[in-house]
Amino acid sequence: MARDQEIKRLWDDVVLNLSNQFADGETLDLDGIIYIIGLQEKGNLKAKYSKDDKINLMHIAICRLLEPFGYYEFDYFDADGWPHYKPQEKLPPLKPGEQTVLMKEAIVNYFLDKKVVK
Repeated sequence: MARDQEIKRLWDDVVLNLSNQFADGETLDLDGIIYIIGLQEKGNLKAKYSKDDKINLMHIAICRLLEPFGYYEFDYFDADGWPHYKPQEKLPPLKPGEQTVLMKEAIVNYFLDKKVVK
């Protein structure tokens, strides 16, 4: 239980930090944070993106977030600078709540690696 409480505390820190930095005080949701990670992984925060590009940014983020768990592996950057990942291990069937917990843990780990939260 202590691990779950620590993940929740760190998640709250991530949400607060990113909301203050990117959402003018409004609270970012999980999808918003995934989108920000996609922007960071793409490396061009100021570009204008189409609706399809925004979906691709979220896909990049999800692949990057699940990479340390062994589900994806970085493959290459294409000519336009988009990162590509290849699946490694099939994701287990998860209920929506379990998916959310996995993504929150992955996001916390991502920002711990980047030393954004402690």
